[in-house]
Formats: sequence, C-alpha cells, structure tokens
Amino acid sequence: MIDVADATLAWRRLSPRMLVIHPVQEVVRAAPALLGLLIAGTSSGGQGHWWSLAGVGLMVVLGMLRWFTTTYRITPEHVQVRRGLVTRKVVTVPRDRVRTVDVTSHVLHRVLGLARVEVGTGTSERRHEGRLKLDALSAAEAARLRVELLHRAPAAAPAASAAPAVPSGMPVVEAELARMRPEWVRFGPFTMSGLVTVGVVAGFVSRLVSEGNVDLGKVGPVQETWRWFREMSLPLEIATVVLVLVVFVSVASTLGYVLAFGHFRLTRHPEGTLHVTRGLLTRRATTIEERRLRGVEVTEPLLLRAVRGARLSAVTTGLRAAQGAQRGGSLLLPPAPRAEAVSVARLVLPRVSGAASAGSDASPVTTPLIPHGPAALRRRFTRAYGVHALVLAVLLALWWWAGLPSWTWLTAAALLPLTALLAADRYHSLGHALTSGYLVTRWGSFSRRRVALECDGVIGWNIERSFFQRRAGLATLTATTAAGRQGYHVLDVELAEALRLAAAATPGLLDPFLTETRPVSSVGQ
Repeated sequence: MIDVADATLAWRRLSPRMLVIHPVQEVVRAAPALLGLLIAGTSSGGQGHWWSLAGVGLMVVLGMLRWFTTTYRITPEHVQVRRGLVTRKVVTVPRDRVRTVDVTSHVLHRVLGLARVEVGTGTSERRHEGRLKLDALSAAEAARLRVELLHRAPAAAPAASAAPAVPSGMPVVEAELARMRPEWVRFGPFTMSGLVTVGVVAGFVSRLVSEGNVDLGKVGPVQETWRWFREMSLPLEIATVVLVLVVFVSVASTLGYVLAFGHFRLTRHPEGTLHVTRGLLTRRATTIEERRLRGVEVTEPLLLRAVRGARLSAVTTGLRAAQGAQRGGSLLLPPAPRAEAVSVARLVLPRVSGAASAGSDASPVTTPLIPHGPAALRRRFTRAYGVHALVLAVLLALWWWAGLPSWTWLTAAALLPLTALLAADRYHSLGHALTSGYLVTRWGSFSRRRVALECDGVIGWNIERSFFQRRAGLATLTATTAAGRQGYHVLDVELAEALRLAAAATPGLLDPFLTETRPVSSVGQ
C-alpha cells in the first residue's frame, strides 16, 4: 500500500503527449535557419535538403530529450522542477511565494488535450532562470494544479476581502465580472500592436534572405514594385508608404486583438481568487489571489483615449508589471470602453468602510483629482518648448552650414502648436487624491495612467527634487510598494503637499524623519 505522503512527494513526469509538442516547437523556432539552408543549398546546386532534414532531425531529438530530463513535484511547502541532461538543475519555490498560475494552451496543445503551466512568483518575474514552467501537462492535471496552488481556504484571506463560505456539498459558483463583447473589436486598430507584427515579419524576411543569400533585387515582383514606386514624386512616395503602413498596422492590430482577447472572461471565485481566461486560438488562463491585490491601473494610450477606450491591469504583490506582449499576466480587462474599465475596477477593488459609508459613487477610480498648480504647468511648457527649440536650432544650423533641405526646419517650426497641445495635455493629466484608504495618482500623455494603490501596500516613500524642481518649489513623491511597478509617482507636486500626502496615507511613518525646521529629501522604510 502506497503512503499518501510518499505519493505527494513523488517526482512526476510531464505528459507523454508532449513528445509531439516539443519537436514541433523546436522546428518552428529554427525555421528561418532551416529554410535559409535549404534555399542556399538548392541555389548553389548542393544537397541543401539533406542538411535541412538533418537539422530537423536534430531539433526533434532535442525536443524529445525534454520529456526524459524534466520532472516536478508538489510538496506541502515547495514546488520543485528538475531538468537538464548534462547540467542538472532543480528550481525550488516556496508555495507561499506563488502569486499567479498561468495555464496556456496553443492550438497544438488543445488538439492533444495539453496545457502549459507557468507558476508566477516575485522571484520568477525578476530572474528568467527562476521561472517555473511545465510544458506540457494534460489539461485536467493543469487545472488541478492551478486549484492546488492558489485556491486555498477563504479563512486564509483577510476579512475585508474574503468570500462567504460555501456550504458543504453545494456547487462552487463563480461570479462573472466581465466578458468580451463583439463591439470591442473596434478598439483593435487603436492599440497599434500591429507595429510588432511589422517588426516580426521584417525580421523573419531579413533573416531568411540572409541565411539563404537571396538577392531581392533580382526577384521579379519586387523589381516591378520598386520601379513603380520610384516613378512617383517624393510627396506621393511618402503618402503611399504612410497609407500602406497605416492599413497594414490597422489590419494586423485588429487581427491580433481578436486572437489575443477572443473569449475573454473575468470571474471571481469563492476561494478568493480572480480568474482571467482569453484567447481565440491560444487559450490562456491566469489566476490571481485577491489577498495580494493592492490596487488597479487604468491605462489610456493616446490613440485609445481618442476613442474613449482604456485597459485595466492589477497591481499585485509579487507580480511585477510585465513588458510588451507579456503584460497579460496582470491584465484584468483588454482595450475596451473606458466606462467598462472603470466599472470592472470598482468591482475588483475590495469594498472598504469609508467607501460604503460615503455612498456607491465613492471609488478611487472615479474620485476627482487635485491639480498640481501653476508651477507644474509652467514646468510642462518650459520642458516641451525647450526640447522643441533645441531640435529647431540644430535643424537650422544643419540647413545653414550643411545644406539640409529647408523643409526640415520649416516642418519643425510648424509643429510648435502641437508642442503646446502636448504640454497642456501632460499638465491636465497630472493629479492625485487620497480617498477610501487608497492613494490615487495620474500622469502621462502618450500613455495616460491612473493608479489606485492601497495605502496598506505602501512600504516607504521617496521624495526627489531636481535642480529645476527646487527652483519651482516642486518635488516628485514616489510610493514604494512590493506590488506592480514597485513604485508609483506623484509628479511635480508642491513639497508641502507631498509631505502632507505621505503623512496622511501612512500615519506615523514619516514622524521620525521630519523636523520643524527642515524637511528631509528622502524617507523610506
């Protein structure tokens, strides 16, 4: 008879069906080099196809070795992954450090009933080698592992955010907070994610041409297109390039939006977790513990803001805001109507007694913000016009001494009104507030961000004053936290207001660092 403890501590292998997944992944990853080798060998009269087949065989062997060299186990205290053939490596993460569990299923995964599990921890977000990835498990095992690592007893969560207990024998019912709507697709072209597609396609073509020693100038369609393009005037050439780029980026952005966020759904589980599922072809499921939630971030890029859109992200302890395409680890709502982002943020944030007593409209994501005054306004215009004047002076000098075309500095001069609009928008984006136990700050123009950070999540303060800020009587107040971006700024605020805000948000924290005669420039814990 097998002891339960021994069975729990036993090392487990990945699903044998991953022997199909990994070889295919390795071949796709090496596709440009293999195609280039095939083209080079064929064009030179060699046996390029044999070398390509040998390369494919090597990729298949490397993919199969992962199954034989990767094992994992879940103990009451740790999650461990052991991998490597020549160099054996064991990655161990305490279970109380687990912040999120991502379950991803690409098309081939879904065909074979598999999923990839990635365990997110504070360490794994900082160091690539510390990430715990299991590719691939059966779909049932991946779902069970997610529940085992994150769905704990509600009693473990704080009383303010704990869900009511579910009676024994009753089915667990999840509460739906948001779901993808077809009309949200109109925000796809304004995300500009298609620019990444342009770079990926250009990089793939460039590598393929380089590996295969292909001269694009000798390709018939390319020659004809280039000849037709060169017959245009310069303004028409510029207009054609811009039009083609805009159309391609818009189509690619819309397609990427549909593929990335199709079937999006945000739910709350009684165990005290938020569950995000999304993806049309590649399904991704992310689970975040609410007890680690320290706030939300509403982001409005310039183009998305122009059509009244925004996206919502979680500010979670131990889960840093990811970059680029990996931002989905903390994503709570894809680009959608701003009103929807605000509504979901109100549902996600824990209800506090102050908000409840003030009425249903009292919320950190809707409360009015305190403006930063005329000194911050002057600083925005001074910086904007200073940079613009420097660029214009350089262009004028190059026109005068180096023969640069005059349209360059004339265009720069004509853009002065846009600089003024940018400076004004940057100022109007500034604001802060302290309400219902949350520090609220907003900044940015090209990408306006409004963050509601729980004051209990602030572990220190940093007050920075540059030379020009000191002359203007301003300072930048930074709330240090273990969540999200690790620090959130209140930009260009008066020094007295910065100290008042920090003292009110965390009573008693600054008392040992302040004197009646001279405030310090940096405080923290």
